[in-house]
Amino acid sequence: MKSFNLKGYGGVRLEADMRGPDDAPPVLIVHGAGQTRQDWDDVACALELAGRRVISFDMRGHGQSEWPASGYLLDQFVEDLKAVLASLDARPVIVAATLGGWLAMLALGEEGAHLAAGLVLVDTPPGPDGERAAEVGASLRRVADSAREPRWDAALLDQLGSSAIQQRLMAAAPRLSLPVLSLKGTKSGLVEGPSADDMLAAIPGVELVEVEGAVHSSASERLETFNAVLLDFLERRCPLTPPEYREGSDARTFRDALGCFATGVTIVTAMDGDGNPVGLTANSFTSVSLDPPLLLVCIANNAGSRPVLESAERFAVNVLQIGQQPTSNRFAGRGEDRFASTPWQVGEFGTPVLTGSLASFECGRHALYEGGDHIILVGKVMKAMFEPQRDPLLYFRGKYRRLHFA
Repeated sequence: MKSFNLKGYGGVRLEADMRGPDDAPPVLIVHGAGQTRQDWDDVACALELAGRRVISFDMRGHGQSEWPASGYLLDQFVEDLKAVLASLDARPVIVAATLGGWLAMLALGEEGAHLAAGLVLVDTPPGPDGERAAEVGASLRRVADSAREPRWDAALLDQLGSSAIQQRLMAAAPRLSLPVLSLKGTKSGLVEGPSADDMLAAIPGVELVEVEGAVHSSASERLETFNAVLLDFLERRCPLTPPEYREGSDARTFRDALGCFATGVTIVTAMDGDGNPVGLTANSFTSVSLDPPLLLVCIANNAGSRPVLESAERFAVNVLQIGQQPTSNRFAGRGEDRFASTPWQVGEFGTPVLTGSLASFECGRHALYEGGDHIILVGKVMKAMFEPQRDPLLYFRGKYRRLHFA
């Protein structure tokens, strides 16, 4: 991650972070009132892992940016955002929350949507009016006044309460001629009611998604769901690369095409003739039959554990959960004692079972087949166990993934 300074309206210093490849499509995160760029680190990390270049900055009067004596008029914030956009080498998708959503709508709707490639509005109310908004403002002020080291200047609240903001947002909404996604929590009191409905309805082609259970911040309170919806929107509306189809009969094309089939990740284990555990990572795993209960795994001919697994009368298949990615890497590598730093126990039928796995199957050897550069090991399941509260570790296109619930 790289930290640097940006210049806002009137030369105001804005502290910023950038992460991800320099040549990747940019995403600009604009936080909400009472937040800083650090509050969005988890979202920024997810975007970076998805191949995006992420820029986030502290607004004036927030975090490490300048707290100027010149004040906090709404137009000063808007001009700050325009200055940031002008400094970028490519049009970003803007992810903007609450106050940041107002700024993005005004900068793009009043100046022109050519400044950005897309817009994601996060918990963005239709204006500062209303009892609920007043409650939030009072709560923010109490937090700022009671903090030993305030993260933002409570004085800005005195200059952001004009009812004219709602009129400007309503006028800007129809001019947002770019892909727009609106995300809000189902329990939010800010983004609801006729005013909110009217504002969103005025945005051409807007996509509306409600994040179940979120109250104040859908990004922090329901991070997994939020990231899933955000990444889905980016891939559909602002993809990393233009859609491209590849074809061929060569091994590389075949392998890459197979990588489009998302799988779980397993570690196959057995005991060698001396009673020592062996194992390897494999994602070529599938069920075969329920009656009798059969499954299969494919083991590469050049795998160091292949002779033991090929001759073992019993073996185990351990399906990994998201916290076991280091374990997957360990069993996929060479030159280390894989079990020394991996919690495991001997199962009921004498196989090494990795504790903490999403699921484990103890099997007896049912059949063995040659399959080109792999052997196909079919097992009859003697015992199955699973943990219903965990989420799976996934593998797709050569990278680990996590399951997101939309």
